[in-house]
Amino acid sequence: MTRRSHFTKTIVVISFTLLLRLVLTLPLTVNGESDDADGVARADDSSRPVSSPEVVIVGAGISGLSTALELGRGGAHVTVVDMASVFGGHAVMSQGGVSVVDTPVQWETGWQDSVELARRDFIEWGEDADPEWVDYYVRNSNRDIYEWLSELGVRFEGVLPAPGNSVDRFHQPAGRGIALVTPIYQACLHHSNIRFIWNVQATKLLQNGDRVTGVRLRNLREDSEQELKADAVVLATGGFQSNLDMVREFWPAEITFPEKILAGSGRNSVGRGHRLAQSVGADLVKMDHQWNYFTGIPDPRQPDSNYGLSAANMYGILVNPQGQRFANLHNWAKEVMPPMLRQKRVTVWFVFDEATRSKFTISGSDWADFKKVERLVLENRKLVTKADTIAGLAQKTGLPVENLEATIARYNALVDKGRDDDFGRFGPERSEYNNAASPRLETPPYYAMQSWPITRKSMGGVAIDLQCRVLTRSKTPISGLYAVGELTGLAGINGKAALEGTFLGPCIVTGRVAARSILGTSLPSVKPRLPTTERCIDCHDVASLVDENRKGYWHFEKSHRIVLERKLACLLCHAELAPYDEGSHRINQLALTASCASCHIAQE
Repeated sequence: MTRRSHFTKTIVVISFTLLLRLVLTLPLTVNGESDDADGVARADDSSRPVSSPEVVIVGAGISGLSTALELGRGGAHVTVVDMASVFGGHAVMSQGGVSVVDTPVQWETGWQDSVELARRDFIEWGEDADPEWVDYYVRNSNRDIYEWLSELGVRFEGVLPAPGNSVDRFHQPAGRGIALVTPIYQACLHHSNIRFIWNVQATKLLQNGDRVTGVRLRNLREDSEQELKADAVVLATGGFQSNLDMVREFWPAEITFPEKILAGSGRNSVGRGHRLAQSVGADLVKMDHQWNYFTGIPDPRQPDSNYGLSAANMYGILVNPQGQRFANLHNWAKEVMPPMLRQKRVTVWFVFDEATRSKFTISGSDWADFKKVERLVLENRKLVTKADTIAGLAQKTGLPVENLEATIARYNALVDKGRDDDFGRFGPERSEYNNAASPRLETPPYYAMQSWPITRKSMGGVAIDLQCRVLTRSKTPISGLYAVGELTGLAGINGKAALEGTFLGPCIVTGRVAARSILGTSLPSVKPRLPTTERCIDCHDVASLVDENRKGYWHFEKSHRIVLERKLACLLCHAELAPYDEGSHRINQLALTASCASCHIAQE
């Protein structure tokens, strides 16, 4: 999360959707299957060159997709498998920002960045960052991320500040996470040598001697199994931060595990890739480098679970159980989490007033609609407390009345002075953003939201070398096995602390590096081929299908419940199916991506 709050505007959703629709008026190639298909997308192998490597990628998140596209452009025959029925993993739910060094966007906004300056920031802020991977990233992020994404059609609307950076490097894509990932997936669908198999879980890595030769898959809808043979397997399964047992297992030894912690990472970020890699001798490194937030609240949609939401109001203040400020909220997790975790009661409160109420945000594309935020969170008295006075607010929350009143009075006096002498949040030397986000708290009613630690990112993971080959404890590569993205702890680029934007960025970089390693080539310059197929229509009984509660159809059911609630026309998402043609009645994944922005304009 950056230090600047973002608010989704209707015009962004409309513009992005219309832009995708315009692009998709070109003829389309069918590649992949729909939510309601059997989960297997078949490709014609007859045209594959004999010398082209066969590669299986486990995971269709941003790192897996980046790997697939690089391989596909290089001529490899690629099969991407995923437990979901949709692309993108957790990245589509994100803000979408990437940390990139010395780009035209920075030049246009007046920032003078350099490889040397970025390297210093990464090493000093990260603490225990891998110097070789940091060096590769800062030297090549412009080419491997900015130029590559720009060529795919991603547009960046500016650079934003983030803690630890000497200059602004957080490049914000127009349309956020979904607009960052979708063009990569669309480009994959342009290639007949890239196929996708959905709703399957990789249960075993196949071996011939010491070499990994493929994967065993279990179909989550049918409980059937199949095996895929390959010249190379790439694990792109994400982190483990939604598996609280693993979070506890690898918790930093010097910090007491909190009594309450919420799971706030991706749906499938549960460490399956780590265990697969370990099963063939892979080493796990720096697993205690976990990047967690202080902004966790229970998800009101799943009140009996450990799942949480990351919620914050950066225009208010943060207080401890004594009702006192204790850290600079805007320096984010690196400054807030250590003192929070040392408290006897590991919890904090966001305090804000009516004037700053509209600045309240929740991460995730499900929460872009502020009316939904109001209805399910701000007006939920189990999550947010409301009172007409500071004293009343303190009494309702159990915070010491005198302390909270004194804290608010002191904060307002510092705002009037124009300098935060206590924690350096604002002042003449601070950015315009910090000053703008530090108004007096004086407009009743007042609000308090209690929050707890919430898991976010894994910054340790499967050991890899600079070619993304998986390593054993003796540092020798496991033949035929590669790992990318968060599964690798983002290659150690962050160390113990993140500069923000260094999650999605390393996912792209490691994916492209792994692909080039498998291909044995430098950067290819192949342009995507334009697709060439007709369209058809859809006329299924959606209400009945949603009510069936079928195993493995969670995304289909969730998305189509929204369709039913909003009374949306089928062709809003499935325009490529009109007019109806019985001979080609099949959903086209490339065209379907145009509808994703209807729900997934995310905040992270």
